[in-house]
Amino acid sequence: MSETQANSLLVDRIREGDQRAWEDLIDRYEGRLLAFAESRIRNRAASEDIVQEAFIGFLTSLPNYDGARPLESYLFSICAYKLTDHLRREGRRPAISFSATGSQGSWDLAGTARPASSIARSGERRNLEETAVRDALASQVQHWKQRGDWKKLRCLELLFVRGVGNKQVAEELNLTEQQVANYKSDFLLRVRTLVKRMNLDEEVFPELAED
Repeated sequence: MSETQANSLLVDRIREGDQRAWEDLIDRYEGRLLAFAESRIRNRAASEDIVQEAFIGFLTSLPNYDGARPLESYLFSICAYKLTDHLRREGRRPAISFSATGSQGSWDLAGTARPASSIARSGERRNLEETAVRDALASQVQHWKQRGDWKKLRCLELLFVRGVGNKQVAEELNLTEQQVANYKSDFLLRVRTLVKRMNLDEEVFPELAED
């Protein structure tokens, strides 16, 4: 089986809520993404955060992922966006070619000066992000409340508020781990759809522009 075929099957399993497939994806690409990020910023902890954000970005954009595009290229493009966000927050202006993917991408950290207009735009973007995510979360939670989906809400509270693992949540709520994984995936995909419907500028959530 070719790598393209293997990745296609892996993505299909993730879409079906297969937790093991998600773990396989991380095992397969986490090291490469981490090396890519760390080679640019020389900060292990920050690189790990960037890679984690990249995986979350992949999950939220998964419904519109085009299987014809190489999975590695797609993951590296999301990681590049997240790395750019980090550099901007740190006050560095990255000159980045997003057409370059993988470990061979060319990056230039062009100085550390940051004009006031850039800071204002950055603050405005964070406000847009926070508002969009907050409104999307509230909308989806309210929708499930109206439907009486209390077990789903309890599941998500344990997962995202208390940080409980899938296995423990399943045991506490008398669910299977697969059901927990499905609830989590469904919730994230619904929130992602709600955010996209807000028609925000693609610079606010770059991964949403990967359709």
